[in-house]
Amino acid sequence: MAVHRDHGGQVSTGPVLYQKLALWDPSLGSEEEEEETETLELVIPNSWSPQDSLRRKVDRLTGAWARLVAALLLLAVGLSLAARQLHARGDPTGSPGSGAAPPSGHSHTPGVYHRGATISPAATCSHLGRELLAAGGNVVDAGVGAALCLAVVHPHATGLGATFWGLFHNGTSGRSTALTSGPARTLAPGLGLPSALQTLHLLHTHFGRLPWPQLLAGPSTLAQEGFLVDMALAGALAAQGTEGLCPLLCHSDGTPLGPGARATNPSLAAVLHRAALAPTPDLAGEALLRPLLRDLGLQAPSVGPTPSLEPALQLAVPQGVLSTTRSPSAGPELLAMLQAALHSGRPPPDLCLPLPQTPVTPVGSVLATIDSSGSVLLLISSLNSSFGSGHLSPSTGVLLSDLVAAPAASAWACPLVLHSSLDDTDADVLGLVASGAPDVARVTTRALLGHLAGPQNQAQHWQHQGPTQNTSICGQGILLQVAAHAEHAHVSSIPSGCCTFQGF
Repeated sequence: MAVHRDHGGQVSTGPVLYQKLALWDPSLGSEEEEEETETLELVIPNSWSPQDSLRRKVDRLTGAWARLVAALLLLAVGLSLAARQLHARGDPTGSPGSGAAPPSGHSHTPGVYHRGATISPAATCSHLGRELLAAGGNVVDAGVGAALCLAVVHPHATGLGATFWGLFHNGTSGRSTALTSGPARTLAPGLGLPSALQTLHLLHTHFGRLPWPQLLAGPSTLAQEGFLVDMALAGALAAQGTEGLCPLLCHSDGTPLGPGARATNPSLAAVLHRAALAPTPDLAGEALLRPLLRDLGLQAPSVGPTPSLEPALQLAVPQGVLSTTRSPSAGPELLAMLQAALHSGRPPPDLCLPLPQTPVTPVGSVLATIDSSGSVLLLISSLNSSFGSGHLSPSTGVLLSDLVAAPAASAWACPLVLHSSLDDTDADVLGLVASGAPDVARVTTRALLGHLAGPQNQAQHWQHQGPTQNTSICGQGILLQVAAHAEHAHVSSIPSGCCTFQGF
């Protein structure tokens, strides 16, 4: 049996249902419920009977086969990711993207795909997202899997101790849903209460398609068997130093790992393995919280994380409908800036602030997934500081969020989706998500205004340039752009070499 939340948010138990054809949206009516589904029922006897002995023998055999299949799945995913990492050994930053020809026999320029794509700061995680899409997953499966991968390979910017925000646009229904980790809570002075597993599991429970354990197989294999340190992580280590991070990210002499070195995190692998077995978001979080509390010698907090899914904040504009996350994110600020700029009718002002005098190490991470039907997932996460609090939990391999640093992650989380019409589900969809500084509302505003001010022949503009290739980004952050246009998925980033995209 599995635990489900009905349309009113109530918890109920029932058979596990895997819907094969369409993204599930709690706001959709009975029409979707009539679609074909495949049901897997686990029958639990109410009391012991003489026949139970035979049943237990059969169950043991069935369980053995299930464990064998799970082990083979982990091995297959691990070998795929290992091959990918070995291929990237000569170039730790990874290739910018894959332009492999689809089964139809023709190809497009890099960043344009027939079915779907993932873009993230780590080549391994973009590849994992693509593999989940190719395995029959949707954009939520691919995004959650890639986010968990980044939690392993980019501990300087994100992790299981990070705060997550997101925006999911369902291309089938035309509805947009905001994801929040809830109010930041303190585990100990200066240390944030982890909420990543609960938040991502909640998102997957409502909108994912693949089984939850399948999303954790790749990240847990990377943590157990090792991952290659890329330029982003190596640069953060060189700037931060290794205090509190050894032996996880250090050589035996205490010096930081450099590009191409192999790092492992078996404690984190164990946490992910336990979380894979959790049927509910709360139990997924317990997989991390219990050993973490033992490390810190603390009691369980009186109030746990409260992640939520709610309708996105929206603004109707002549070009369509804008969707973003609600307060306390920077979403309301973003919409106010866009509304003022569009209402004035004047050329947009320079919204960028002066560059800082010294380089800023990223304190957060972003990723995006999209399919050609117009479904989009934008995810933002932050530890508030590079490597968060710098407190590494030995039993979990997790770095906790820094609640002393300012600003909090929610102050600059503002993913944006532009959908041409709520009534036209086949219309173009544009998604923008930025990170790197508290001024990302200005970054996103500048990018969208640049897109809306593009050539009149938008079809030609999309085919040859992508959404906003003529737009620069403020400061030292990154901007990810995804779009669905003419039955194709488009992905790009600014600066162009900052992130890797993979699609098919």
